[in-house]
Order: sequence, then structure tokens, then C-alpha cells
Amino acid sequence: MRIVVDMMGGDNGLYATLPAVKEFMNRHKDCELTLVGDSEAIGVIEGVEVIDAKKVMRMEAGALEVFRDKETSMAKAVMATLEKKADAVVSSGSTGAFLSLCALRLKKLPGVLRPALVCDFPTLVKGKKVTILDIGASSENTPEELNQFALMGSLYSKYSNGIEEPQVYLLSNGVEEEKGTPLVKAAHVLLKDNKKIDFRGNIEARDTMAGFADVIVCDGYSGNVLLKSSEGVAKTMSRLIKKAFKKNVLTMIGYLFAKSGFDEMTKTMDYKNTGGALLLGVNAAAVKAHGNSDARSFCSALEVAYRIASADLLSKIKEGLA
Repeated sequence: MRIVVDMMGGDNGLYATLPAVKEFMNRHKDCELTLVGDSEAIGVIEGVEVIDAKKVMRMEAGALEVFRDKETSMAKAVMATLEKKADAVVSSGSTGAFLSLCALRLKKLPGVLRPALVCDFPTLVKGKKVTILDIGASSENTPEELNQFALMGSLYSKYSNGIEEPQVYLLSNGVEEEKGTPLVKAAHVLLKDNKKIDFRGNIEARDTMAGFADVIVCDGYSGNVLLKSSEGVAKTMSRLIKKAFKKNVLTMIGYLFAKSGFDEMTKTMDYKNTGGALLLGVNAAAVKAHGNSDARSFCSALEVAYRIASADLLSKIKEGLA
């Protein structure tokens, strides 16, 4: 197994990626890594290939800059993935640039209408994740694309998360079949007739993390709004809870009794344990880590890439679409 790593992207650069790579290597001796970044700063790591690239893709880079500047660590990492036929590529750099480069250089899997950005969200059921796609690979989608997202998401849930018969839902503003935008209504008809998935109907945003859904399908715009809203609510609730417990001596004493429960909640909602999102539908496991990833978060992103490659998910997607 080979994974290519963009070492320079993200807010923390090598301060996050270098310790994460070393920790990952200690866990997985069966994985061959190719690191792309400042070779002098990275240094010599036994058994690891380093491709020199000192330039960093700007977070606000436009489309022309993304495609023209081939000397950035991100551009070289994606090209190395193609040339070496690597199983996965991981970057915490600009999301737009990474998605564009992967779609252009790695190409879509046969039969894929449009790649989707996939992420596992936490749920109220301990240890269970819900797969949501698309969360922002594109801003507009067709009913046919949502129908295909449902199949790809179902295969992802089965082979990556170990759920034998994933229950698939469609994000809408009501559970009734007639609710939703014209896009959602048209997609509902297709999903209902799709015999390759276990479609259970519509789901509202407030129930996405309730724990009964395994896969939730939505267009990229709605999915990205859902993602950002969920992150915002989680941060707000955390601050409100801390503020409430610091109110007086009695509330601080109460916190000591409830500390274990809140620690578990914090761990469940911590994005650093998820690592990143997968661009599903291209010829490699392209994992986008959080832009402000620290070492733990970036190591989690590497684990996502390893898990996808180990499950041979791309072959399963090809078979499913065929």
C-alpha cells in the first residue's frame, strides 16, 4: 500500500504533518509513504521517499493558479499519486484546490457522474457514525447524481464502516415524500426505485445525528451548510456548558461529578478524531484533512486513507456502478 502526503498544506504545515507521519508509520509497517514538501526541513526518514517542494498552494488560489502552478507541494503530491499509481493522497491545504486537482489529474472512476465529498458524522449511538455526502465537492447537483451518491455512500458505509445493509435517507425539510425542493422531490423518485440500496425516505437536519441513519444523501450546497452548522453548534454548546459550570462554587463542584460524561461528549464531537473527508469517485482515495489540523487530526486523516485503501473501496465502487 502506498500513500502520498502533502506535507506543506494547512495552517500548521510540518509542525502537524511530520509528527503525524512518524506516529502513523509506527502503527502501520505495511504502508509505504511518499512525502512531498521541503526536503531539508523534513530530513531523512528511513524507508520513506521525499519529493522536494518548497512552495505551498495558497488557500485563496484561483482556478487558473491551481492548474498552472505545478511546483506547489499539493500539485506535486497529486501528480505523484497518478504517476506512482498510489492508493491514496492526503492534504490539509486549500479544499477547492485539492478537489479541483484530484478531479482533473486523477480522473473520475468509470461510470461516476460527479465525485462527492464524504464525511462520517458522530451520532448519539456510541461508536456509530453516519455517512453524509455530498458535503461540498460541488454546489449544484442533479437528481441522477444524488441517486448515484446514494449507491456510492451505501458501498462506503458497508466496506469502510462495516454496516452490512446501510439504511439510506435523503436530506429534506420534512419526512413526508412530497416535501423538499424540486431537486429533492425528483431525487426521491429515483432513490425509491433504486433496488441496489435500502432507501428509507426523507430525513430532517435535526435528526441527522440521531443514530438511526447510516447514509444521508444531499446536494453539495446543503451538505456544506449542514457541516458548517453542525460544527458551529458543537462549538457553541461547548462554550455555553463551560460558562454554566463556572458560574459559582456549587456549579463547579457539580462539574466534578459530571466530568466523565462531558469528557465522553467532547471526545465524540471532536473533529480531530475524524480527521478529514474523502473525495469519493476518483481513481485514488483522496482525503482532505482539516485546514487547521494538528498532529493528532492529521494522523486521523492518514488513518482514513489507510482504511479506505485496506477495504479496496474503489474496486467495490467500480463493481457497484458496473
